[in-house]
Amino acid sequence: MLLKKEGFPEEGDLVLSTVTKIYFNSVFVVLDIYENKTGMIHISEISPGRIRSLNDYVTVGKKIVCKVLKVDKKKGHIDLSLRRVNEMQRKNKIEEIKQEQKAEKLIEFVSKELKADVQKIYTDVFEAISKKYDLLHQFFIEVSTDKVNINKFNIDPKVAEILERIIRERIKPPIVEVRGEFIIKSYAPEGVEEIKSALDKGWKKDKDAIEMKYFGAGRYNISIKSKDYKEAEKILKSVIEIVTKNIEKSKGEVEFKRIYKE
Repeated sequence: MLLKKEGFPEEGDLVLSTVTKIYFNSVFVVLDIYENKTGMIHISEISPGRIRSLNDYVTVGKKIVCKVLKVDKKKGHIDLSLRRVNEMQRKNKIEEIKQEQKAEKLIEFVSKELKADVQKIYTDVFEAISKKYDLLHQFFIEVSTDKVNINKFNIDPKVAEILERIIRERIKPPIVEVRGEFIIKSYAPEGVEEIKSALDKGWKKDKDAIEMKYFGAGRYNISIKSKDYKEAEKILKSVIEIVTKNIEKSKGEVEFKRIYKE
């Protein structure tokens, strides 16, 4: 379920839509999260190149992600584009919608506890946060990570109390990971022990966040997990400094390389 928003989308927005009608040179859709709003996609905005049949690209009932090109609020016309949405944008929008659906589920739980109308609670909460947040789940994540105080927003105290509790019960703070690899050479008689000692000192910087593994041939992988990248990067920088200082102190050589997720 996606709870309905009032008003119109903005030009440039990406919107989830459902195809309702297909004509020779245009496609009509309903905008899934906007109350009673429809849009039109001209054949030129379906796909680049020559199009023999629109049915090769869309079918009635199919959900598609479109870009808003133009909005005429007086006439109620919304012009959309399908071809101007790339695959990455489409995937990101679908993921965003999934996260928003999960957030809306929390609103449902609140409404059941209070025996109140879910649409009204959604509208009241969204209006209270809309100046700072475009989506519910963005706000909920910041509440769960203590980045914002829910009581600072103009939300009914009873709703805020239950909502905060449910957020903390059901939303786990996201964990980010930064990874890298130490390539270490030691020419000291007790070189292996010197390397182990240097890595151990680095690991002790934050035992709960840091994981180190021997990868072979003088290579040691390091993984740091934290609630945000800023903190993870801070820990990583400190570990690199500690390991480098101790290895160079024992006349060894250190090279560090970042490892990026594919």
